[in-house]
Amino acid sequence: MERQEWNKIFFIRSVKDYDVTDNPCCVIHILCRRGSMSFRFQNVHYNIAAGDYVILTNMSLASGFSESDDYEGITMGLSEPFVLSIAIRNNYGIIGHLSLLQNPVMKLSPPDFRKCSSDMERLRERLADKTHLFREEMLGYLLMAHILDLYDIHARGQAPRPVPERTAKLLQQFVDMLYGGEYITHRDVPYYASRLCVTPHYLSEICRKASGKPATYWIDRFTLHEIANLLCQKELTLTDIADRLHFSSVSYFSRYVKKQTGLYPTAYRNNLWKKSGE
Repeated sequence: MERQEWNKIFFIRSVKDYDVTDNPCCVIHILCRRGSMSFRFQNVHYNIAAGDYVILTNMSLASGFSESDDYEGITMGLSEPFVLSIAIRNNYGIIGHLSLLQNPVMKLSPPDFRKCSSDMERLRERLADKTHLFREEMLGYLLMAHILDLYDIHARGQAPRPVPERTAKLLQQFVDMLYGGEYITHRDVPYYASRLCVTPHYLSEICRKASGKPATYWIDRFTLHEIANLLCQKELTLTDIADRLHFSSVSYFSRYVKKQTGLYPTAYRNNLWKKSGE
């Protein structure tokens, strides 16, 4: 994998070179300049064309990357702690984060494509300057400018949803709990509301206002992704999977999968295997 040494911002030739076990807390940005690529994110298939910008907030939710022979793009990795240290004074970030979990692809207009391409090339160029005495600060400000450009592009394509600072903090804590795997043992909104010291109704309402979806949607989204990962492991029986995810019985697990996907687990598993070519 060809990339610069600094792991707070790095560039790689292809997203297929990225090792999630090596950098688990990174956000991957991909700007497709030519050709096409495809991948699955939370079990949804995406086809990417020139002019598309992809932001993968959690690479463990993505798989099945492929690129056309004429594909050309810019792939940039960002350390999540470094991005948080920039401390952009704007709560739009959590709105964008939840939206990107639903759809990680932005279609860019020609002016926005040129803007993003210029931003990323500038970051790559200045990243190579290891003699700069204020390198980290300089790269931080360049990245901040690019992130604000992305906020602007994303917000122009969305219905405005202003989020107060306290609400944004609660939503971030809720999402962090899901990323931390708490959905494995807890899939009820009251549990998360209690941990956040709010009512279940309030938690669902702030989720709905920020993302258009209630809290249950996000809990089920993370749960279903883990179910899909486990179903892809042929050695695991349905009983094994139900036990790992703390369902009270296989029948309850089957009903849950049917409700979420329209298929019972065995049929859903067969579909997943077909998609993966197994």
